[in-house]
Amino acid sequence: MALLLNIDSAFDQCVVALSNNEEVIAHEKSIVQKDHASFLQPAIKKICADARISLSSIDAVAVVNGPGSYTGLRVGLASAKGICYVLQKPLILLNTLDTLAFALQQDIHSSPNVLFCPMIDARRMEVFTALYNNELNLIKDYASVVLDNTFLFDERKLHTIIVGGNGSTKLKTVTGFENIIYGALDYNLNHIIQLALKGYKLKNFSSLAYSEPFYIKPVYIK
Repeated sequence: MALLLNIDSAFDQCVVALSNNEEVIAHEKSIVQKDHASFLQPAIKKICADARISLSSIDAVAVVNGPGSYTGLRVGLASAKGICYVLQKPLILLNTLDTLAFALQQDIHSSPNVLFCPMIDARRMEVFTALYNNELNLIKDYASVVLDNTFLFDERKLHTIIVGGNGSTKLKTVTGFENIIYGALDYNLNHIIQLALKGYKLKNFSSLAYSEPFYIKPVYIK
């Protein structure tokens, strides 16, 4: 049995859930982005009460760690690290692009000739993206990209590209694209729980001292 606390505050909604292996046993959600910080701790307390489980009973904390909203990522990771530190539990970090790629793979039957390209809106025509093969191995590293008709030009000659995420709709405004299939615009709680469980079983734990939100682009504060 793996009893995990899952936290996702990377985007507009904030979700916390307790999972036992792949089963969701309690969860809470907020759709007000500016309230993520005030929502998280009471929500965690509530789901523990609903499930009649002490927070100290969890085996690990999994948190979606970016790229995403700068503020949301900081809030989620700070909460996760605080709980792990106090309770001496391991920390599991989930990358949003990896999670989106997993959602795309689950959404659309893959084949050896298919590549998965999740995209997160980074404003204007820019997206955070990466490229994965049909086994979800990373073949193009995480990057910030301005979309135009040269995007994945060589790959599109040889492969069908499955795109998804909230940045993928921008491709529809770019002419000259072929071999593109549009998939899911978002991942869901079940995707998070499955990847968190996989990370727990593989002991892919992160350092509490050195874990930071994964922004891709530097944060500029004026």
